[in-house]
Amino acid sequence: MKIIHSATYDLHNREDHVENRGRTRAIIDAIGASDLEVEFMEPRIAGIHEIQMVHSSRHVEYLEVFSGSGGGWLDYDTYMTPDTFNVARLAAGGAMVAAEESLNGGWSYSVARPPGHHACYDRSMGFCIFNNLAVAIEHCRQNHGVSGFLVLDFDVHHGNGTSSIFYHDPEVMYISIHQDPRTLFPGTGFVAETGEGAGEGFNLNIPVPPGSGNDEYIWILGEILPEVIRKIRPLMIFVSAGFDAHRSDPLASVEVDELFFSWIGWFLHRTGAPGAVVLEGGYDPVALGKSNVSFLRALEGEEPEGYSPDPQGVHEIFRELQDTFSPFFSF
Repeated sequence: MKIIHSATYDLHNREDHVENRGRTRAIIDAIGASDLEVEFMEPRIAGIHEIQMVHSSRHVEYLEVFSGSGGGWLDYDTYMTPDTFNVARLAAGGAMVAAEESLNGGWSYSVARPPGHHACYDRSMGFCIFNNLAVAIEHCRQNHGVSGFLVLDFDVHHGNGTSSIFYHDPEVMYISIHQDPRTLFPGTGFVAETGEGAGEGFNLNIPVPPGSGNDEYIWILGEILPEVIRKIRPLMIFVSAGFDAHRSDPLASVEVDELFFSWIGWFLHRTGAPGAVVLEGGYDPVALGKSNVSFLRALEGEEPEGYSPDPQGVHEIFRELQDTFSPFFSF
């Protein structure tokens, strides 16, 4: 397992904000204290032209000037420091390095900050500056000739940025499982948001009610993912790995734990497809460390104990998904 990480990410930091350097430190410390066999690699800084594969030139220029002028608050919860612009470029570059390594076989993981899945074409929001995963997808498509991607986003918040960037794109299947957007930021990610034009049917949202746990997550993903993968046969899998659905996380009301992260890691391992993982959310340091180790162990091939889910609150959502996606999938 290749881990792409740099201490330079720490330069984007506010200790009074939940999205701070303690997040990646908790992950790296937990990996170091585990028996995981990993190889650490440094990221490279993404070129401006590479960032502009998924963001407008005007927006990128604005961020460069804003950060260079001392930084501050882009909105009510997204900050920049004087170093953030280049750190965010490094985070995007880390995702590209993870993607490149995964094309050589196996899985790679970009443990980077700031996160990216809320960053839209012309807007940074939700703690995110650039959409790291989207940059990596376009890098693979434009520079490595890959076409046919599956994105699985299990951050508890809908990845509105990634969804919007690829909303018309039939080469990128985006699947997000997240807390009901009526109850949580960013307020998007309803079942009816299925993509548009050539991308219709390639945007699949699974909004789960607050209080959902391992049973609901494992059951509904176990019903949906195998059919989607069978049908689209992705050449590459990207994972927006947010660990804020953990029951200990302070920002949401979903209640999964390490069992789910082991299960999804094992599921991804068994696909046999090349894949890159990109860190998104997760704001309880202890849960973040434990969840990452559980996820990575399974992703590397350590089979978790058998588990038979007993879902309570997602049957209605599943029926809605069946009806909505019946022209595209038979799950």
